[in-house]
Amino acid sequence: MHCPFCRNPDSRVIDSRSVEDGTAIRRRRSCPQCGKRFTTQETVLQMVAKRSGVTEPFSREKIIAGVRRACQGRPVSEDALARLGHQVEEAIRATGLAEIPSHEIGLAILGPLRELDEVAYLRFASVYRGFESLEDFEREIQSLRAAAKERREQHDD
Repeated sequence: MHCPFCRNPDSRVIDSRSVEDGTAIRRRRSCPQCGKRFTTQETVLQMVAKRSGVTEPFSREKIIAGVRRACQGRPVSEDALARLGHQVEEAIRATGLAEIPSHEIGLAILGPLRELDEVAYLRFASVYRGFESLEDFEREIQSLRAAAKERREQHDD
């Protein structure tokens, strides 16, 4: 790690701490040449493999932006979007894969979004799954109704 003050290519780690639920390490460093101290943060870079073959770093912000579009006009708070983004990121990291296919990310979004807002879920699912007919929508709505009925019956027991 180069010193940001004198560009010395060597530095000494003084302290290390886990941050962000263990997904990153913050290190306090000291430069043996100029004596100044600085902090670095190391994170595991998880890559997303797109259908086109291109890979890019995973971005929680992109997840939230995509879900925000599906939630447009719906009573969904920014806090709820942030929680959903965190939930999806945890699910992706839990796979243990360094590179994850983009369709897996879409699948990881669908479950939490369905719980958050069914209309937003339907909007997202229609694009993600490529609905092409009214029957596709009808089938998904029937699935939502069946799940809601099952939840009510479990709640009544």
